[in-house]
Amino acid sequence: MQGERYTRTAIWLHWLVAIGVIANIALAWIWPLGDSHPTIGEYVRPMIDTHKSIGLTVLGLAILRLLWRIGHRPPAFPPSYQPWERTLAHIVHWGLYFVIFAMPITGYVMDSAYEHAAATPLHLFGTIEFPRLGFVMNLPPDSKKWVHDTFGEAHELIAKLVYALVVLHLAGALKHQFQGQRELRRMGIGR
Repeated sequence: MQGERYTRTAIWLHWLVAIGVIANIALAWIWPLGDSHPTIGEYVRPMIDTHKSIGLTVLGLAILRLLWRIGHRPPAFPPSYQPWERTLAHIVHWGLYFVIFAMPITGYVMDSAYEHAAATPLHLFGTIEFPRLGFVMNLPPDSKKWVHDTFGEAHELIAKLVYALVVLHLAGALKHQFQGQRELRRMGIGR
C-alpha cells in the first residue's frame, strides 16, 4: 500500500516544516510577554534570533519540499473524497506552500531593513553569520523604514493566513481520519 502514502522524503519535509512553523508561532506569542515579565525579558532577544533562524530554515526546507513535489507525484486522494473536498484540499495545500515561502521572505526583507541591522549581525542558531540583503540595508533611511514597516505588516497579515490554513488543514485531516479513511497514515502516522 505504499502508493497511498507520501514518500518518506516528503513525509520528513512535511513534519520538519510543521515543527518549524509551530515553533515560530509559539516564539512569536511568547516574546511579547517579556516586556512585562522579568524572567522572560532576558530571553526576548535570543527568542527573536531563534525565530529568524527557524524562519530561514523553514524557507530552505520549503524550497527542498517544492522541488521534491515537482519531481514526485503525491498519492491520489481516496475515492471517497467529494469533489468539493478535493478542491478545498488543493487550495489549502497550495495556500500552505505560499505561506511557508511568504512568511520567511517577508521576515527576511523586514529584518534586512531594520535600522540597526548593520550593527546586529544575524547568526543562524547563534553560529554562522547569515548575510542580510545588502540592497535593502543600503537604502536611504526613509526608504528603509518604509520597507521595514511594509514588509512587517505583510508578515503579520500572512501570519493570520497561516493560522487559518493550518486550522483548515488539521480539520480536514482529522475529519477524514475520524471517518475511517486513515488520512494520518498517508503522512506517516500509523501503519
